[in-house]
Amino acid sequence: MALSTLPPQAQQTHQLILAGGPFPYQKDGSVFGNRERLLPLHPRGYYREYTVKTPGASNRGARRIVCGGTRPVAPDACFYTADHYTSFQRIVP
Repeated sequence: MALSTLPPQAQQTHQLILAGGPFPYQKDGSVFGNRERLLPLHPRGYYREYTVKTPGASNRGARRIVCGGTRPVAPDACFYTADHYTSFQRIVP
């Protein structure tokens, strides 16, 4: 999925990831365990998750970007989920 086709809030979150923050939610940047095994398998700590704001939501909502790599500001790959980890689409810059 092309970055330009993501919702504006996801594009903003992606920019924050590359800039190293600051992030609006305390859990942003925390380790994503990939328990669902829908992403390529890597050791724990490889993936980190970030909240994509949902207009009108009173909580974090279901939308996330999950990025993998050893350097959070230069991820190997990022994935978008609009359904709280039920499905993922790889983000292509």
